Amino acid sequence: MFHHSSKLQYEVRVDKPNPVFAKMLQQAIGGVEGEIRVAMQYFFQAMGARGDDKYRDLLIATATEELSHIEFLGHAVALNLEGAPLSMQEEAAKDPVVNAILGGMNPRHILSSGLSAMPVNSNGVPFDMSHIYATGNIGADMLANATAEAGGRVLASRLYNMTDDGGMKDMLSFLIARDTMHQQQWLAVIEELGGLEKSLPIPNSTPEDHEATEHSYYFLNTLLDKEAPKGRWTEGPSLDGKAEFSVREKPEPQGQEPSLGKARKGSGAQKEQM
Repeated sequence: MFHHSSKLQYEVRVDKPNPVFAKMLQQAIGGVEGEIRVAMQYFFQAMGARGDDKYRDLLIATATEELSHIEFLGHAVALNLEGAPLSMQEEAAKDPVVNAILGGMNPRHILSSGLSAMPVNSNGVPFDMSHIYATGNIGADMLANATAEAGGRVLASRLYNMTDDGGMKDMLSFLIARDTMHQQQWLAVIEELGGLEKSLPIPNSTPEDHEATEHSYYFLNTLLDKEAPKGRWTEGPSLDGKAEFSVREKPEPQGQEPSLGKARKGSGAQKEQM
């Protein structure tokens, strides 16, 4: 069950409407880095959460907050579309600024939504839910969530730099701050579960005899003309504390040539394949 307040989570103010920026804001709503994605991701993770109920509660609370972000971003889109030209006659007006604005805005903001937000990205492509990651494994999900929030913070930072509107900068600074918290809360769950050392490899419940461990901790260098890039991943103890990292340079393939032989009769292949 959900409850709703008539007021937005955060104040939305647009000092000077900009239909082009409204199009950019659509990415924060329906893009792969956007709020629809994280809201649905956290909801579906919560619905599949097993174990301590506090993690389900954490996911549900944050999913609901992300719906609030969709709401005030949608209002920001609508406010940025105020005064946008509605007809070809207006487009043909002598004002070059109007011409430039209509040339850069999403025409579906006129044709489909009546100057309001849509569940689409900045190219007008609907969000299709294909970027919802909910595995039922809390370690995998928390890492996916931290990555999602990182992508969202990158997007909000870029949008902040794209506008000179004081109201939009204020709203985006709030989103940047919430992304900071959300990144850290998901990583804090990993820490509470024992940190990466105890969480890795994910899932940490896979029996060791199911894994060919001789292949678990070497970096495979497939660069024919360069040595392996040296880093934390090439030497020293593995992050799970179970082994040492190493490098295999220019490895020889261990598998067979993948020849399937002749095609079967009745398979629809050419006669020369049979």
